[in-house]
Amino acid sequence: MRGITYIMRRESPRYFSIEAVFRTINKELERNGVDTHRVCLPGDGVSVRTLMRNLWHAFRIRSRVVHITGDVHYVAPVIRGPVILTIHDVGSALRGGCMNRFFIKLFWFWIPALCVRRITVISEFSARELVRLVPFARHKVRVIPNPLPECSPSEPYDFCEASPLVLLVGTKENKNLPRIVQALTGLSCRLLIVGHLTPHQRSMLDNSGLVYRNETDLPPQAMAEVYRKCDLLCFASTYEGFGLPIIEAQASGRPVITSCVASMPEVAGKGALLVDPHNPQAIRDAFLRLVQDADLRNRLIAEGLENVKRFAPERVAGAYLSLYRELARV
Repeated sequence: MRGITYIMRRESPRYFSIEAVFRTINKELERNGVDTHRVCLPGDGVSVRTLMRNLWHAFRIRSRVVHITGDVHYVAPVIRGPVILTIHDVGSALRGGCMNRFFIKLFWFWIPALCVRRITVISEFSARELVRLVPFARHKVRVIPNPLPECSPSEPYDFCEASPLVLLVGTKENKNLPRIVQALTGLSCRLLIVGHLTPHQRSMLDNSGLVYRNETDLPPQAMAEVYRKCDLLCFASTYEGFGLPIIEAQASGRPVITSCVASMPEVAGKGALLVDPHNPQAIRDAFLRLVQDADLRNRLIAEGLENVKRFAPERVAGAYLSLYRELARV
């Protein structure tokens, strides 16, 4: 099959999760002889000039099937031919005042949902959120999860019970850093935080007495090494459309603590301890259970390695390929 064009947002060293997902999918499709093309839109941001540049760029695209990979939903109306739109989450976009939320709903969700042939979302949780927002497009929605990125195979390791290295991925508000720090303060552990820390977050960490290290803008190979170095992942977010660090840690053979809300139970399967992210004591108790119970750790590691099979790149790419073939016949 020929002629799949991916429309990508402008590349940025600070935002690359969508790019990583479709880089993995592209690699699998190319192995199967599928002709794919990537088009990066030239403008970044939401100024009128940027939006017009991106709309004109998208209008000129001609392809058998066009796939808008996320974050630039508003270009859908100007594209001719079969279009697929991937929406990675709903809740994080609907912020700000009433007018801001109205325009986001109109240009990021309602109008694009009317124009495209299919909408893919990355979890059943996101599908439910989206259908509540665009019930008229229910019949277009398909769930295709994110693929597991290429990572080093899991290896046995010695869990450091005396002072475990706890990996925290992400520093945005939904990543729940203040409550996690509160939960772990006073315990014997070390933190490895991946993401840009604000001055307030640094001050909070310094005042907590916890030993921590901060890394930013890590390429995939370095991120894989981070998972190998840590003893466990604590990913107690308040909101996620998917939660890729969960399966990355599971694939690396590390036990996971994550939240009992949003998409995280669905993604983690049986391979994680689930906690209320709004309750620091619950996070603290889960950490202590992992440290004190080797059998629990081993069970979670085994369940995690089994769980990630659901997100194998060839399986996810196959789901997209079936969708492309379906639209190409329309």
